[in-house]
Amino acid sequence: MALVLHAGSGNKNAFKALIAAEYSGIKVELVKDFQMGVSNKTPEFLKMNPIGKVPVLETPDGPVFESNAIARYVTRLKADNPLYGSSLIDYAHIEQWMDFAATEVDANIGKWLYPRMGFYPYAAVSEETAIAALKRALEFPHVERYFWTMVNQPNFKKVIGDVKQAETVPPVQKKAAPAKEQKPKEAKKEAPKEALKPKADEKPAEEEPKPKPKNPLDLLPPSKMILDDWKRLYSNTKTNFREVAIKGFWDMYDPEGYSLWFCDYKYNDENTVSFVTMNKVGGFLQRMDLCRKYAFGKMLVVGSEPPFKVKGLWLFRGSEIPKFVMDEVYDMELYEWTKVDLSDEAQKERVNAMIEDQEPFEGEALLDAKCFK
Repeated sequence: MALVLHAGSGNKNAFKALIAAEYSGIKVELVKDFQMGVSNKTPEFLKMNPIGKVPVLETPDGPVFESNAIARYVTRLKADNPLYGSSLIDYAHIEQWMDFAATEVDANIGKWLYPRMGFYPYAAVSEETAIAALKRALEFPHVERYFWTMVNQPNFKKVIGDVKQAETVPPVQKKAAPAKEQKPKEAKKEAPKEALKPKADEKPAEEEPKPKPKNPLDLLPPSKMILDDWKRLYSNTKTNFREVAIKGFWDMYDPEGYSLWFCDYKYNDENTVSFVTMNKVGGFLQRMDLCRKYAFGKMLVVGSEPPFKVKGLWLFRGSEIPKFVMDEVYDMELYEWTKVDLSDEAQKERVNAMIEDQEPFEGEALLDAKCFK
């Protein structure tokens, strides 16, 4: 019999229990047709949690509320669950980071985000304090890499789906002031001139949004290579790939308008689990979406036994790797980047092999190949 979790389908705190359940093999089902503000105000719900907060887990032995407590309960339903480690210190560290995430990360994200969404009054000073506290909490190595590795795990994706990184900070939501009832005799009364002047702190909100500056790559001289034509040729070539797609690539390629780069992952010794390695590559490609207009890429996971090697080939607009990609995509620093020497026939053949997903590749089996186009 499945346990019943009372929460909305997109509730981030409910995700904790649902993900723990996936890893533990415990069946937990979300209650159907849950409506926040309605379902959690019913007498039946308030018997389970008198203050009406979600999530609440309904169990044969009674209700459990508070998301971390629910996640712990679900995890402990499986005997000797490895999610709790194999020693007392493992257990302590797991509890430590759960509490740290709740008090230092989640709480400060809420103080930053919720006022901007209009849930609480917005105060710039409070926001600055929350951001500073959040930055302090995240001053650990490889935090972002860890995050993207986790959210791309199959058990995470079953619950939360695909995670996409926010492109901008949400603007502050301003509530419209209620209209004041005007008295007829005051209709002709002029307000003091000072009242017509916008307040200094309101001026930015009244300014017209400035157009986004053009990407520097859009300002480059026109290239004879039309990237979309190459992507179309690559996608539509099903047979005679070498004779059609590879030949077509070199016919189109413009070394003055584009550049080719090999990349090799610096930490291949970490790639001991195949699906984790493939998820790592998938996360990288997801974050490269900001340059889809200017790039084409192939990423290969090589080897039949761990540790697996991650290698790639990228075509970028311009003679160098775009600066905005280096600045915005943290994965870039995890790879060694080498510009392809077109005068070297061996390197050109390596380009061909990577575009074609040639197997074996450099003497090893091809575990996975992904294309960015």
